[in-house]
Amino acid sequence: MNEITQLLHIDPLLLQALREDIPEEDVSTNAVMPHACPGTVDLIAKEDGIVAGLAVYARVFTLLDPGAKVEFFCRDGDTVQPGQKLAVVTGDIRALLSGERVALNYLQRMSGIATYTHQLSALLEGTGINRIFEKYAVRVGGGSNHRTGLSDGVLLKDNHIGAAGGVAKAVKMARQYASFVRKIEVEVETLEQVKEAVEAGADIIMLDNMSDEDMRKAVTLIAGRAKTECSGNVTRENIARLRDIGIDYVSSGALTHSAPILDLSMKHLRPLTAEEA
Repeated sequence: MNEITQLLHIDPLLLQALREDIPEEDVSTNAVMPHACPGTVDLIAKEDGIVAGLAVYARVFTLLDPGAKVEFFCRDGDTVQPGQKLAVVTGDIRALLSGERVALNYLQRMSGIATYTHQLSALLEGTGINRIFEKYAVRVGGGSNHRTGLSDGVLLKDNHIGAAGGVAKAVKMARQYASFVRKIEVEVETLEQVKEAVEAGADIIMLDNMSDEDMRKAVTLIAGRAKTECSGNVTRENIARLRDIGIDYVSSGALTHSAPILDLSMKHLRPLTAEEA
């Protein structure tokens, strides 16, 4: 995430999260630390996983204390182990305490997604995988983003097809409306729709909630005339079965809605001595 992306998209979201967490004041922190005091705290991993979101974690503290410093001992995408020290944060103790929950929430969530994505990628070599933090974490974990929003590409789902009056009409209308540089993807549920989509010239055909047998038939029917993608209840537990079907891309919503967090914690908070400060 570069500085422009951070300024435009990351900072407003982090500030919103901090304002929600501290609507008036952090009573606990203000009670024990009424005045500025420099301090340090360690970031520790509590389980195995893939870390993602370190820059987001650090930014929470520099937003609260522009003088805060974060020294990292790992990078996004690295494998971490229980007990491993990932970073040391130094700054105003009030910022370290008030920012802890928001910083950890983002880092644990993003690392959990990266870890889950990495596990799926290991089971299925090469995946095409369906907001800004989650999608970044998917990329760190070894996956790819499907779309960031509705402006990114044409994906004709069942209701689009129903509104247009059929697969062929929907593809034709999309082709006429969208720029020639945009690919047209069509979601289908039956082999008949697969045939319609191929004949209509769809660039990508998404096989939605099809049985393994029907997906094999669909791949044969498409015969390389369009890229293929499958979606629907794809999880870590069942993804391996798709390896031999011949699908080009596998889409999994579980990467973001079902990925557990990676357990991380901030420990050993202490004030800095006069010499250290």
